[in-house]
Amino acid sequence: MVISFKGCYTVKPAEATSNDTLPLSELDQIGTIIHVPTIYFYQSTLNWLSPPHTITNTLRDSLSRALVPFYPLAGRLRSIAGGRLVLDCNAEGVLFFEAEYEAKLDNIDHLTQSPEYHCLFPSVDYNIPIHELPLMLVQLTRFKCGGISLSLTISHAVVDGPSALYFTSEWARLARGEPLGTVPFLERKVLQGGDPRPQTSPSLDNSEYNPLLVLPEQLDSVEEGKKENTVVTLNLSTTQVEKLKNMANDGKISDSGHAYTRYETVAGHIWRCACKARELKDEQPTAIAVWVDLRNRMNPPLPQGYLGNAILDVIARSHAGELMNKPLGYASRRIRQAINKVTDTYVKSTIEFLRNQHDLTRFQAIEGPLIGNPNVEVVSWLTLPIYGIDFGWGKESYMGLGAHDCDGDSIVLQNPIGDGSLMVLLCLQVAHMDAFKRHFYEDII
Repeated sequence: MVISFKGCYTVKPAEATSNDTLPLSELDQIGTIIHVPTIYFYQSTLNWLSPPHTITNTLRDSLSRALVPFYPLAGRLRSIAGGRLVLDCNAEGVLFFEAEYEAKLDNIDHLTQSPEYHCLFPSVDYNIPIHELPLMLVQLTRFKCGGISLSLTISHAVVDGPSALYFTSEWARLARGEPLGTVPFLERKVLQGGDPRPQTSPSLDNSEYNPLLVLPEQLDSVEEGKKENTVVTLNLSTTQVEKLKNMANDGKISDSGHAYTRYETVAGHIWRCACKARELKDEQPTAIAVWVDLRNRMNPPLPQGYLGNAILDVIARSHAGELMNKPLGYASRRIRQAINKVTDTYVKSTIEFLRNQHDLTRFQAIEGPLIGNPNVEVVSWLTLPIYGIDFGWGKESYMGLGAHDCDGDSIVLQNPIGDGSLMVLLCLQVAHMDAFKRHFYEDII
């Protein structure tokens, strides 16, 4: 079935906003700096807004009003020397697409696995000069049954996951006719280094910024990147989650005095299963990338409503044989050790290290995260408010992600039914997926 586009609009702030240049922090300019898509589906109800254009008008009007306090999202990035970026708050606006899809919204799981799924997201043309490329694109798609999907694609160079969800939640509040809940904090100086100084060694071990791909001769990274990937959603019941936690903790408290968390447990399980499914040799080095939210790890904590990137990618390393042959608690311990080193001092050292780099390009993932065999990335969305986004016609029936096609990339999130069960969205090479799923469930004892 074909999606037909009915309109494209530029939505600008409803009022005049500050016309300034906003320096980005060092953390805004590393890692994934492309646009990241999310999507919300809403089933039609007896109280569904009519006529059809009412939904469009409601979303466009409320978005325009949201772009007043969140005015940086209506701006444009500009490249400067050394692979660095600044944000011109020029109110050029957000692109808003309106589309129709001749299909019924009766099987969302099937839809998310179909080739048409990507058509529900606005396409980003990276051939456009960066100073002309919108930071945010929105697409409203109507289905034959009357349901709709609303997708947002936002530049990761401007906001991280928590900031993007914070904006979406505030936009929804305005659409419902409610006042803004939290005023965004736009100043980035709290996460910026000082003036660059002569290059020195970082005061801490910033090994995260060494190449992640630790491939010996038996694995050719170029050839690995050519292999076909597939994406699955794996469910963990509350019973299975508890079994994994018991396996990781093995009836005792960890070295730090606290039991391993759900994330440390599930991430360790994913790491081990990937090694087994890929049939890695015992001596094979392998790494797991972990995203750590800095908001409450800084001293003092970042202001409420901080709009920007406040996450840091840290790496836990091991050898495949150690992961596969030792208990699950070993993998969880390696992950916790990586997370625990992210302190206020470590963050400031990292910012100083990046500030003194002549060129940041090598720290940027233009085409997505640098994962792949033999490594994995496990992102936690367990504590993010990803559900319950109500624009005035009820909460979503499903919330999902867009492109998720890097080998070894995964996200752990709560099941929307709210019973403590979890979902794992995983991308892996086709050749390894069946073995991974077998280990993923059979290894839970």
